[in-house]
Amino acid sequence: MSVSELSASTQNYLKAIWALAEWSDEPITPTAIAAKVGVRLSTASDAIRKLAAQGLVEHTRYGSVALTRAGHRHAVAMVRRHRLIETFLVQVLGYRWDQVHDEAETLEHAVSDFMVDRIDEHLGHPTRDPHGDPIPHADGTVTQPDAVQLTGIEPGVVVTAERISDADPDLLRFFAERGLGVGATLELRSGAPFSGSVEVVVDGGEESVALGQSATDAIWVTPGE
Repeated sequence: MSVSELSASTQNYLKAIWALAEWSDEPITPTAIAAKVGVRLSTASDAIRKLAAQGLVEHTRYGSVALTRAGHRHAVAMVRRHRLIETFLVQVLGYRWDQVHDEAETLEHAVSDFMVDRIDEHLGHPTRDPHGDPIPHADGTVTQPDAVQLTGIEPGVVVTAERISDADPDLLRFFAERGLGVGATLELRSGAPFSGSVEVVVDGGEESVALGQSATDAIWVTPGE
């Protein structure tokens, strides 16, 4: 069965469950799924029961939720669609990186598997989307960068931005205005005492940018050269 044969709601839930596990080791709970999808807990719980009946997830009462092999295959297919569409919107149609998420959320349910493959071919088989998230390969494999949140990095270290969360468009615009994007080199310096912030110099610039934890939590990095 192709992922196109699933309902849009089922596609959304599977993609949300996969996304919750992509950058976190925390157990995936119905509460977390409800928050990710944007529905009430009771609605999410009903959906999870239906997914379990379809053999797409495993869930024990009061326990965590996990994708089955079939559920994982469909979830990855949806993630691939979403990220290829985001990349197409930026590279071909000139969208900004803060504009593409909602568009892709709508379009991913309408495109065919054939169109997804043609987009992939047209773009030259990209491996990362505009936010640095890995684009699953056609065979369902995913090459995950070995990155960690900037929040856990000590001042004095130089790192490379690998992934920027797309959860907050305002924050993406803030980063873009300061040249902080995927591939940027970041030099961390101590922030003002008691401020809870760090100072970041982007690509060897002359000025630093003060970032609080909500910003550093959104940036995933690897050690620089």
